[in-house]
Amino acid sequence: MGLQKLDIRKLVVPNRGEIAVRIARACRELGIASVLAHADEDDVRYTRRFFDETISLGPGDARATYLDVNKVIDAARTSGADALHPGYGFLSERAELAAACDDAGLIFVGPKASSIAAMGSKAESRRLMQSLGVPVVPGYDGDDQSLPTLTAAAERIGFPLLVKASAGGGGKGMKIVRAAGELQPAIESAAREAAKAFGNDQLLLERYIEEPRHVEFQIFGDGRGNIVHLFERDCSIQRRHQKVVEETPAPRYSEELRARMARAAIAAAAGVDYRNAGTVEFIVTPDGEFFFLEMNTRLQVEHPVTELVAGVDLVHAQLQVAAGGPMPWTQEQLAQRGHAIQVRIYAEDPDDRFLPQSGTIAAYREPSGPGVRVDAGVMRGSEIGVKFDPMLAKLICYAEDRGKAIDRVSRALRDYVILGTKTNISWLRRVVTHPAFREGLVSTRFLADHAAELEPRVPEIIPEIAATLAAAPRQRVVGAGEPQVTDVWSSVGNWGR
Repeated sequence: MGLQKLDIRKLVVPNRGEIAVRIARACRELGIASVLAHADEDDVRYTRRFFDETISLGPGDARATYLDVNKVIDAARTSGADALHPGYGFLSERAELAAACDDAGLIFVGPKASSIAAMGSKAESRRLMQSLGVPVVPGYDGDDQSLPTLTAAAERIGFPLLVKASAGGGGKGMKIVRAAGELQPAIESAAREAAKAFGNDQLLLERYIEEPRHVEFQIFGDGRGNIVHLFERDCSIQRRHQKVVEETPAPRYSEELRARMARAAIAAAAGVDYRNAGTVEFIVTPDGEFFFLEMNTRLQVEHPVTELVAGVDLVHAQLQVAAGGPMPWTQEQLAQRGHAIQVRIYAEDPDDRFLPQSGTIAAYREPSGPGVRVDAGVMRGSEIGVKFDPMLAKLICYAEDRGKAIDRVSRALRDYVILGTKTNISWLRRVVTHPAFREGLVSTRFLADHAAELEPRVPEIIPEIAATLAAAPRQRVVGAGEPQVTDVWSSVGNWGR
């Protein structure tokens, strides 16, 4: 079913980096004018080239700019936009923004405010899933947050258990408790973190599953009761509860288990009358039990792997449905073909607790070739600051099967050159070439279990030396035979292997 002409004329994107570029490219393909709304202190020299216009959200960090609903709505009005795409992160899962768009007469490219609100609380979404027959992890999600009540619930659930912020995500306000004596300090610490990060200190308790896998289903609805799934993604390789490597199809799973999870994902989406793109996330035990984890009411960072394997454009579909168009596909039209893997490229130091890095990108060269896609938000000369997320780009590789996809992403990482700031590129290559990863033996404990084996085999490039090499001219070297040219890029590309 083809995409129809949209009624959206101008769309504002209050976001940054690679997702802003991704949305702008889709707008150009569909004939929609695009506006980048950005923080003054964010280096958007690369991003803005894909947009027709830019508008300032003012000075300050993310909280003072990208997270300010009033500033975002004012920017949309001032620019003359009739639609807003939030991307992901920032305000993308805030029912307040969706409602504010409705009040301002803007088309919100995303779900209804009521759907976002229903999934905004982990405790409330657990209760809703239980009512829909979707399996949830045994736990406690009650309103009584007193220590005696939480202690009694913990004794009933048993140890180990997980203390989680009800309104949270990204690992904030999350503590593993393995014995009764650890419970009270964990509750107090998690509540403080939750209040600081989310303005809500309510907690829930869940049974802690050892060596689980994190599997999510891409779903899509048209707001008229039609919902499809676009298959699963395995996002088990995580660091501090943040995804690092994502792939589809999920390795080592039966078709029967995939089908059961798909039905549960569609039931979850139907239960909140879902519209647009979203993701239903499950935790899967080693013996094949699965439980609802949460629903992300937005486009996900890892959506490109689904696009490559399913042969779809999710952002085109988002824009079409937001403008009142029909569902782009039926379930019968959707199928998986081949295998795709995505890795996230960060400005961070794997040798020093993965601390975010800052600096100027002195040289930048993306990999290319068949089956290689790079979604980037930077270029040579980009300033990497400390006020915003350190993700620089996403590398996505596609091949006819998983083994070939691993080989391709490994090769592409070898070809990826970023100089002037430390990155996780060499570390990612060690992850995807690890024998356990190749065998599909993944879980959320993968990085902890193999930490020693993922240590660097050679010293990493230090930024000062890298910047010097990047600035070095090509030199002609005359040997005993014919003259030949050596390129500093070739030497750099071999480092850290």
